[in-house]
Amino acid sequence: MRRRNYKGRCMKRKLTKCKDVCKTYDEIQYAFVDLLMDSDDIISFSCNYPLEGLDGDYVSDIVATKSDGTIMVRECVFRHQLLKPLTVKLLEESRKYWETITKDWGIVTNAEK
Repeated sequence: MRRRNYKGRCMKRKLTKCKDVCKTYDEIQYAFVDLLMDSDDIISFSCNYPLEGLDGDYVSDIVATKSDGTIMVRECVFRHQLLKPLTVKLLEESRKYWETITKDWGIVTNAEK
């Protein structure tokens, strides 16, 4: 989860399953998009999906539609940021936002070294 007008480095790609141009902002999001492209269970997905009605202007990292019609939401976070108060607050806000829409909400992190 990040601000809508995030000014960090952006990698843009045109992918068949992505509704718009896929803009990824870190290697976790980039790698997870590759996994979604290879998955037969995923029909389509959007990167940086806007969360309307929250304080601030935030987006969820990945919102995907599965082949059974359900929605899957994933937030991409580096492990070293998981315990930071702002990260915890934003992830909780995202989880609360999506809990009325889907039960398939989760966090994607980088591997431990």
